[in-house]
Amino acid sequence: MRLYVLAALAALHGPLAWGEARVSICHGYSCIAQAEIWYSAERLGEVRRLLAGASDAEEERARLAQVVGLLYRWAGEQSVVRNDRAGNYADGHVPGKMDCIDHSTSTTRLLAMLERAEMLRWHRVLAPDVRYFLGVFPSHWSAVIEENAAAVPGRFVVDSWFVNNGEPAVILPLAEWKKGAGPDV
Repeated sequence: MRLYVLAALAALHGPLAWGEARVSICHGYSCIAQAEIWYSAERLGEVRRLLAGASDAEEERARLAQVVGLLYRWAGEQSVVRNDRAGNYADGHVPGKMDCIDHSTSTTRLLAMLERAEMLRWHRVLAPDVRYFLGVFPSHWSAVIEENAAAVPGRFVVDSWFVNNGEPAVILPLAEWKKGAGPDV
């Protein structure tokens, strides 16, 4: 009976601490299309080993940048998101292009998968956040994590929109990102 309950929970709430996982990755701008991506137990084991090697929150963020890139690279092996390029204009009109809404939604889903599998030791996943142009117009969205090991929790964006598919995500303090920090794309 216990095994049945665990299997039912995994089906309803994503992966447990072991096994495979499925995650929907948005593309086409504003999540107009989604690709169901399967991550094998072997690949998630690789991710677990990468993240488990972190000795503190700062190192976990550095490794998390690599892991997010890796998860998107694997997603690109199974879907058209392999065509996505940094920003909104470098990929032209190819299928699989992603805007910041696609990235913030999908990266949050990937981070939540890691969190549910208990792979994050020093961070928790928050809802995506937005920065504004001229303080009024929403101009860019990103996934957000919060350090849970600090006396004063720091918040950070995990922004895969700044990079080509499969490259490490950009992780910046949320306050700096809100002021416009990030690579030019």
